[in-house]
This record gives sequence, structure tokens and C-alpha cells, in this order.
Amino acid sequence: MSPTEQQYHYAETAFRADAIPRQAPPPEKSVWGKLGSNFDIARLPWGHYVGINPSEFEYEYSGGWYRDYDYMGEQDFHDFNHINELRWSKFVDEDISLIYRFFRFWFVVVSHGFSFIASGGGKGAGWFFTSIVAVCTILFLFAADTILAALTPLAITVGVCGVATVFKTLFEKHSIRFYKSNQNWSDDVAFCRCSGLVKSFQGNFPFYEFDAFIEMAADMKGNQRHTLKVRHRYPQFSKDKHSGLPLEFTFPTDTGSIAERYAMWDMLGRYMDVSQPLPDIPRLEPFRHLDPTTKAFDEAGKRGRPATYWRDLYAKASEKELKQWREEHRQVVDAAPWGSRPDLMAQSVPGYGDSYTAEPEDVNAYGRFPSKAERFVERAEAKDASQQNKRDGH
Repeated sequence: MSPTEQQYHYAETAFRADAIPRQAPPPEKSVWGKLGSNFDIARLPWGHYVGINPSEFEYEYSGGWYRDYDYMGEQDFHDFNHINELRWSKFVDEDISLIYRFFRFWFVVVSHGFSFIASGGGKGAGWFFTSIVAVCTILFLFAADTILAALTPLAITVGVCGVATVFKTLFEKHSIRFYKSNQNWSDDVAFCRCSGLVKSFQGNFPFYEFDAFIEMAADMKGNQRHTLKVRHRYPQFSKDKHSGLPLEFTFPTDTGSIAERYAMWDMLGRYMDVSQPLPDIPRLEPFRHLDPTTKAFDEAGKRGRPATYWRDLYAKASEKELKQWREEHRQVVDAAPWGSRPDLMAQSVPGYGDSYTAEPEDVNAYGRFPSKAERFVERAEAKDASQQNKRDGH
């Protein structure tokens, strides 16, 4: 696609890592801001992409996307999906009443909680409940007045779990029809590729005004969990009017690995950067030809894969194979060179490098032993982004 066509498709505000404009220095943190910073173990760098996607997006469960795509077709799946070539939505709205939500919630809890079949095809909790009642039946068999009275609790349990299994099967088979009609991913709370804007209820802001942090939290037992937070750098313009909290978005991942959070930020950056092709993940494959940069990238043979690579793979792969590939990909993510990369934003924001100038040398080891400060290394000085950023070519 020609540069003229790309210019027509992308807005002037579209994000490019090699053209980040000069910005104002970040404001001084309030007392609450400083307290919140104590939970941030690292600020992730801008640009200098590694080109590795998080495992949960690289190899999804087939029920997570392919079942919907296969049922709906490309056009309906485009609008239904939370991520396409236009926007990565962060808010979903359902056109249903609160009463319906209430009954649906308990229907799902009961049908899934007592089913003999778990999600993914394994054994469900129904077997556990049945086993408990069966053991109790044997222990109190001779205490009952009749055999019928002794077996009645077991029969009721088997019946309830059996009905729950049937309902769960029907729900999984027909729930797509419901969600296709009622689940609407919002275009008004989203990371928008073509415009380079992050839209929210507090307003619309350029993507380059956000920073990514690994936030740590701990429960009462001392168990740690880490979350990727994408937070607006200038909270004086984006605070919530009711809570006073700064604008931020959470990007959850399915493992405890900190490297997976780095991979998520890396993928989000490549998704928003119109100088890069769309990340090569299953959910985005049906829309690659709709994005000018990605279309040109694929037509030049740089992708190195057939146009329907992911769809063909998921049509044939079993859940067991997907699980194995996902585990193998997690090792690739953990082994990637995430630490001590230069941060391009330091060139555009005065005072940006005065904080978080160092990173854990081994990000996963630091997640397990956060007190080992000697494992921190200084970031290298950022250079021209056009020579540093990598494309997602696998």
C-alpha cells in the first residue's frame, strides 16, 4: 500500500515510536502518588521492541476465540471481538437488565460448579461432590432404615450434577448466540491504533502520555502477585472526578511470570505503533489485510506465514497440543532479553530518566526475591528508534 493510502487510513495523531513529540515534564507526585509508587517494581521502557507476544495471546484456548470466529464468520467476529485492527477495547457493556444478570450469574455458578465436565473437557466438581456423598452413603448404609433411604442422597446428588452437566453443555453450545447479540465492546474506552489515542470516560489522551508499570501486591500470607498497569503520566488532566484516582488500565496475564507482563506491554506498543505490523496473534489474523502497514508487510513476504496460518492451526489442533505449545512459548517469553533496554521516552520528556532508571537484570528472579537490589542494572542510553525497533516476524 502506498504512503498516500497509509496517510489516509491513519490520523496525524497516530503513534509512531520513531516520532514521539516533545512533552511536558511529569508533575510532582502527591503523598498518595508516592505511596502508590512503592508498589511499582519497574517502569517498562518505550520502543526497542523484542517482538514476542504474551503466551495467552500467542496460543489461546480454542474456546477463547476460534469457536466464536468459526460460528460468527469474519465480519461479525470483527465487531464482536475486543481487539481488531482499529481498537483494543477495555470496556464491555451488555444490553440486558439487572434481573437477567442476576439469574444468569447463578445459573452459570450452579451449572458449572456441579457439572461432571469441567471447562476444557476434564473432570468437573460434580465428581468431587458425588464421591463425598458416596463415601458417606457407605459409612452410614447400615444406620439407615432401608436401602432406599440410604441411597436417596446419592441419587439426588447424581441427579443434580447430571442436570448441571446438561445445562453447562447447552450453555457452552448456545451462549455465543446470546453474547453476539448483547455483548458490545466499547469503542469509547479503548486503545485506538488509527488515531493513536487512548479513549476513556475521563477524556481522550495520546498513547505516548501513558507509562507502563509492573505493580506488586501481596495478600495476608505474603503471596505476591504482579500486574501490568498502563497509567496516564499527567493525572492532573485525567483524574476520576469521584474517586480522584489517576487514569490507568490493567492488562491481566494468565501466569505469575513478570516476563509475561513485559511481553504484554511489548505487544501493546507494537499494536499502537503504526510503523509496525499488527502483532501476529490468532485474534488479529482475520483483520491483518485491513491494516495498511500490516498488509504491506505481509504482501512483501516478511510475515513468513500463510494468510490463514492461525485459523488452519486451530481448526486441527487439540487442546492438549495448544497447552503444550503454550508452555513452550512461556519458556521463550521468560528467556527473552527484557531487562536493561533503552527507554525512548527519556528523549521526549524532561526529567523522565530521573526515576526508574534501573531495572532488574533478571525480571523473573526479582519477582521471586524483590529485596535483591544488587541485581538492578542501569538502562542504556536511548538511540534512534527506527534502527532499534524490531518487527514481529517470528
